[in-house]
Amino acid sequence: MKVVLVSAVALIDGDGRVLLAQRPEGKSLAGLWEFPGGKVEPGESPEAALIRELKEELGIDTKASCLAPLTFASHAYETFHLLMPLFACRRWEGIPQPREGQTLAWVRPQALRDYPMPPADLPLIPILRDWL
Repeated sequence: MKVVLVSAVALIDGDGRVLLAQRPEGKSLAGLWEFPGGKVEPGESPEAALIRELKEELGIDTKASCLAPLTFASHAYETFHLLMPLFACRRWEGIPQPREGQTLAWVRPQALRDYPMPPADLPLIPILRDWL
């Protein structure tokens, strides 16, 4: 089974809220909420992938030194196995804007379960909540 490496980030604002993005229509798992991020390209580090994806998806800039590894998800989907490191980030430049048709929401840690998420993201919630 193919292993897909996807990097994700919990952007945490000054009020301790976490940014979630809703997958737009036409994408797999459309309508579900997820931590921003994306596929790691060949030869790219998970941190570099996140920096690139945050610029493309949200129009914000951050540095590898602002990305703290927090935990990871390992989940078997039907056609591939997802390996997803989750980083925490409290420092970036710019205001997150939905650049790819997605809806954004700043969510309090205790309300994360109120947002339907892909199966791989669910085990990350208690770890993130405990850490915050």
